[in-house]
Amino acid sequence: MPSSSYLDVFRSRNLAVVLLLGFASGLPLALTSGTLQAWMTVEGVDLATIGIFTLVGLPYTWKFLWAPFMDRFTPPFLGRRRGWLLVTQLGLISGIFLMGSISPSNAAWTMALLAVFVAFASASQDIVLDAYRADILREKERGLGAAMSVLGYRLAMLTSGALVLIIVVGFSFWNFEIVGIGWQKAYWLMAGLMLIGVAATLWGREPDVAGGPPKSLEAAVVEPLKEFFSRSGAWWLLALIVLYKLGDAFAGSLSTAFLIRGIGFTPAEVGVVNKGMGLAATIVGVVFGGGLMIKLGLYRSLLIFGVLQALSNLTFMWLAIAGKSYPLMALAIGAENVTGGMGTAAFVALLMALCDHRFTATQYALLSALSAVGRVYAGPLAGYATDPKQWGLSWGVFYFLTFLAALPGLVLLLRMRPTIARLGNGNESKTKAEAGD
Repeated sequence: MPSSSYLDVFRSRNLAVVLLLGFASGLPLALTSGTLQAWMTVEGVDLATIGIFTLVGLPYTWKFLWAPFMDRFTPPFLGRRRGWLLVTQLGLISGIFLMGSISPSNAAWTMALLAVFVAFASASQDIVLDAYRADILREKERGLGAAMSVLGYRLAMLTSGALVLIIVVGFSFWNFEIVGIGWQKAYWLMAGLMLIGVAATLWGREPDVAGGPPKSLEAAVVEPLKEFFSRSGAWWLLALIVLYKLGDAFAGSLSTAFLIRGIGFTPAEVGVVNKGMGLAATIVGVVFGGGLMIKLGLYRSLLIFGVLQALSNLTFMWLAIAGKSYPLMALAIGAENVTGGMGTAAFVALLMALCDHRFTATQYALLSALSAVGRVYAGPLAGYATDPKQWGLSWGVFYFLTFLAALPGLVLLLRMRPTIARLGNGNESKTKAEAGD
């Protein structure tokens, strides 16, 4: 690719829009989970009620159920993708503002209903954002587009998580002081920041999708599945989606427990390095990986980043064998998060490439739900394997097994090289017809 064409990708308006929409996607999550829990704890709400509030996140798990509705119907303004984005964003602004207008200790169940509404609107925004990103980004933009989306999402989580907790109570450092604004104004401020998403929606272009939306709601449910499984080798593609990040999921499932209980680091040390440096490393990984994908292409990126992901698991094995070591902890956490971020950029690009643009919302929601299988089941299995009362595997052996768990996905990727290479070259119609090579 000529250097001017390479640099043109970084100047893409689409990438700027995706970055801002990623911010709008990440902002509501903490406001219905960690930040809300902190507010309820400070207000003296009992633990049983706080525990029940964790269920407000269920819409994120089940969002694929109403994704066909958002593929089928088009709002009367801005088009199918941007119209739904604006609807969900206006719903989020209203819901977050109302959450800030009541007290969880005085109106717990009203707060619960509002939190569920915000989670539903947020999950719905995610459905449309994933579809919009897949529809609007060109093949060469997908890796960097995935990186920009994750970057915006992570920055938003910091804003609605750590930043809100700081500005609620105030902060002073030397001669610099921030006066606390309280929970109500903090939530109102977050509602105002959702206008960033509205501005991005209005600024962005509506994707031009050949063929238009499905003709009926039944078609919106059935045809995405029929289209995908009509591809030769569809089951192999699904297996790759499950297996590609499986080793990474296993390694990360008990990383905090391993560092505290297995090695002996304090929670504060783990918080600073694992959460602070780990978040920064993930951002570096997705941005660096997204940039490399422009040169490497989809297949080589998936392979190289996948190998690096697998090798990063061995740094935890090294730490388990060597014992408590701050440099090794920083190396392991840094390597896992950088390579995991690189793998995420390539993996999201793969999911985008697999979607038929007529049914992007439904197919992406289903594929992303399938990709979460490893994350869901890795934790219980990892806990059972390392529990002294169960299998009792040592941490060193466990992390070596997480390395081995990454290999089937890489072997399958090698086997599917022609298929993935055609996806990466933008020859999607041919790939979907011949996906089993």
